[in-house]
Amino acid sequence: MPSWNTGFLSWSENFCNSFQDLSSWRFENSANASHSLSSIDLPLIEPRNKECRMREVQLGSHTVRSHGVKVARTHMHDWLILLLLVVIEVVLYIIHPFYRFVGKDMMEDLKYPLKSNTVPGWAVPVYAVLLPMMIFLLVYIRRRDVYDLHHAILGLLFSVLVTAVITESIKNAVGRPRPDFFWRCFPDGKDAYDKWGNVICHGDKSVIKEGHKSFPSGHTSGSFAGLGFLSLYLSGKVKAFDHRGHVAKLCIVFLPLLVASLVGISRVDDYWHHWQDVFAGGLLDMLSFAGLVVATFCYLQFFPPPYQADGWGPYAYFQVLEESLVSTQATNVENQQDATAEEVQMANQEEERSDNVGMHLACNASSTLEDMESGKR
Repeated sequence: MPSWNTGFLSWSENFCNSFQDLSSWRFENSANASHSLSSIDLPLIEPRNKECRMREVQLGSHTVRSHGVKVARTHMHDWLILLLLVVIEVVLYIIHPFYRFVGKDMMEDLKYPLKSNTVPGWAVPVYAVLLPMMIFLLVYIRRRDVYDLHHAILGLLFSVLVTAVITESIKNAVGRPRPDFFWRCFPDGKDAYDKWGNVICHGDKSVIKEGHKSFPSGHTSGSFAGLGFLSLYLSGKVKAFDHRGHVAKLCIVFLPLLVASLVGISRVDDYWHHWQDVFAGGLLDMLSFAGLVVATFCYLQFFPPPYQADGWGPYAYFQVLEESLVSTQATNVENQQDATAEEVQMANQEEERSDNVGMHLACNASSTLEDMESGKR
C-alpha cells in the first residue's frame, strides 16, 4: 500500500476519534452547565423604590363589587364590636348621671340663661360622621380602592363611638351641673333647698337630668373625634408632609379642626358648658401635634402616619400589593429558569446533530478510501 494512502487512512481514523472525544467533552460540559444553572438560586428581582412601585399599581382592581364581601368578612369582629359600642352608648345615655350636691352658694355660677343650642345635637353626627363618609366615597370613586373606603369608614366609626362612650361615662360619673342649671332646676325662678342645703328641683326631669352632664363637652369631643379623623385622612391623601412646602395643603388639613374648635366655642357661648368642660372635651381627643388621641389611635390602626411616603393609603392595600409583587417575582424567576433550561437543552441537541453529521462524513470518507485502496489491489 502506498505510504500516502496509509497516512490518509491514519489521519481519517484520528479525525474520527478526535471528533468523538470533542463531542463527548462538549456534551459533558453542556450537561454540567445545565446542572449549574439549575442549581444556582437566582436572586429575586430587586424591588424598585416604593414611590415608583406605587405608580405601577393598577388602582381599580380592588372594588366593592370584587373584594367588598371579603374585606367585610375579614373585619367581621370589628363590626360586631362597633355594634357593642352602640349598645353601650345607648345604655349610658339612658341611665341617670350622678346628682352632685348643689348648694345655694354655688348657684351664683349656675344662673346663666337657658338657651337653645347653636349647634343642635343631631347636627354632630351629620358633620362629624356623614360628611367624612361622603369625602371617603368621593375618594373611592376616584381611586376605586375598597380597602381605603372600608378602613376609613371603620376607623371613623371607631373614633366617634369610642369617644362617645368615654365622654358619656365621664359625664355620668362626674355629674357636674351646667352653667344654666338654676333655670333647669327652678323654671319659675323660685329656688328651694332641703335641710342639708341641697337643691330641691321642680323642673322637667329630662331637662334636670341633662343639666347634670356638663363635664366634659360631648359636642366638642365628638367633633374632634370625627373631624380630627377626617383631618388625618386628608393629610395623608394630599400628602401634606411631603417636604415640598405647599402651605395650601395645611389649610385643607386644619379646616376640619377649625370647625371642631368653633363647635366647642359655641357650647360656651350657649352657656351649656363651662370653659373647662370644652377644654377637657378637646383634651379627651387631643395628642400634641398629631391631632386627637382617640382619632389618632383609630386612624393609625388602619393607615400609616400621614408624614410617611405611604401615608396616602391603608396598610391592607400595601399588604395586598406586596403579596402581588412577591407572586409576580416568583413567577418571573420560574419562567426565567425554564427558558434557560430550554435553551441549554436546544443547544445540546444542536451540538449532538452537528457531531453526528461530522462523524458520519469522516467515517464515510475513511470507508471510501479503504474501498478505493482495496480496488487498486
